Amino acid sequence: MKRKNYSIILMPLVIAVSLCIGIYLGTNISNNGRLSPVYDKLSTILALIQNDYVDTVDMDEIVEMTLPDLMLSLDPHSSYIKRSDFTAVNDDLEGSFSGVGVSFQIINDTITVVEVITGGPAEKVGILAGDRIVSVNDEELVGPDVTNEDVFKNLRGKKDSKVKLGIKRSNSKKILTYDVIRGDIPVNSIDAHYMLSDNVGYVKVGKFARNTYQEFVEALIELQSHGASKFVVDLRDNAGGFMDQAILMANEFLPADRMIVYTKGRSLNNETVAVSDGNGFFQNNEIVVLTNEFSASASEIFAGAIQDNDRGLVVGRRSFGKGLVQNQTVLSDSSAVRLTVARYYTPSGRSIQKEYKRGKNGKYQQDIVDRYAHGEFYNIDSIKLDKSKIFHTIGGREVYGGGGIMPDIFVPEDTTSVTSYFVSVVNAGLIQKFAFDVTDHYREMLDGVETAEQLLKIIPRDNTLLSNFVSFAAQNGVPARWYYIRQSQDILLRQIKAMVVRDALGYNEFYRIYFGDDKTINRALEAIDSEEYSKLINPIK
Repeated sequence: MKRKNYSIILMPLVIAVSLCIGIYLGTNISNNGRLSPVYDKLSTILALIQNDYVDTVDMDEIVEMTLPDLMLSLDPHSSYIKRSDFTAVNDDLEGSFSGVGVSFQIINDTITVVEVITGGPAEKVGILAGDRIVSVNDEELVGPDVTNEDVFKNLRGKKDSKVKLGIKRSNSKKILTYDVIRGDIPVNSIDAHYMLSDNVGYVKVGKFARNTYQEFVEALIELQSHGASKFVVDLRDNAGGFMDQAILMANEFLPADRMIVYTKGRSLNNETVAVSDGNGFFQNNEIVVLTNEFSASASEIFAGAIQDNDRGLVVGRRSFGKGLVQNQTVLSDSSAVRLTVARYYTPSGRSIQKEYKRGKNGKYQQDIVDRYAHGEFYNIDSIKLDKSKIFHTIGGREVYGGGGIMPDIFVPEDTTSVTSYFVSVVNAGLIQKFAFDVTDHYREMLDGVETAEQLLKIIPRDNTLLSNFVSFAAQNGVPARWYYIRQSQDILLRQIKAMVVRDALGYNEFYRIYFGDDKTINRALEAIDSEEYSKLINPIK
């Protein structure tokens, strides 16, 4: 039998719906029609607990407690999802969910609206950024015990269902009441896209969800309309998602008949190959991909395809190292299992999966901390490459397998401004709280303000802004230490301004300020506009 071959559209992370009893009977009965010994043993143990254990126990609860450990004993990424968690776990990767249409943050024990989704239910009834949600269906929802999960549970719900929100607004002494009809809320996976220079566009991809490819192409086309002929694609902190979206994105940049990724599993059904079809719109545009230690899975597929085909550069730090493919099976009670069914390999044949031992996940989960401890974030010479796993790109460059994508250009983590004072105010959440107070104070002056530049002309200048923040922090338990404050003032001011911009204008403008002096982006911009680019990728003519 031959391995399945697909042109671009391969078997993605399949969501197969199976009945529990079908799995049980189809898999666990021996040839003579009886349960195989291991499952007979399991049934006997469960029966003994139910019938003879000294205390009465809830058998469903016992099974629910046991299944996560069972899945974790296989590998670090196989998992069991409880019925109560299923919707929340999957919402982030689906194309949409049903809710009221706001982004929120819990500030001072109160649910605070950070952004109102354009065209969403909340906007239609007049809810504004900066509003505090203090009650839901006449039930108070404030205080130190309120969690993000409480908010999701109360604001999300069935489409066309009604929820009554009590709103505290800064210019109103009374609590305002809004009846919101829940609707479909798009899950956006492109966090930001804007121009870095006259001819270089920037796209930050936050996750690989159902609609990521479509959003990605739309962002590139819009950037082209503003003059972009080169692109920086930021996959830092992107933990992955649907593999097919990464494949479709890579296809946009590759000429025909180039390998994108292939998978190998114990079952031939899980062996697939994805090859470019030559119909991509951006085959002649230069590209740099940004990665760091939290870029994983689908992010590594995209970065690996670009790097192994010598199509562009990878800049930043070594990626996470997740090369395992999971299929999700929904069980009869609406719980689910995500089971690892294959390993994926980059075009050069690299397995990106870092080492793990079955049932021993401690070292695996500790890997990022270990990288930090031995200096990998700061010094390229501290990176432990497995020199026995050397592979070659299509142009002959050496690349390494055995644990993540190693960038073509290493950029160390920038800690020059990180002092103990900065860490203290960040850990206390004071930057976000102060920025929100600033936005709230000037909110009535923001009508017609559309860009970060316009907004930053309204709020106090740097010296005043910093002094006000230091006073605010001191009132909230972090005393002023001006020696460290001066060392951290650039990063403090940048993050305060970015948070003010986010609270007033949303995330696209936020990232423009937040990454205003980002060393990895600056290095990518420097490389893509120089001879270094063509020398490093050694393109095939």
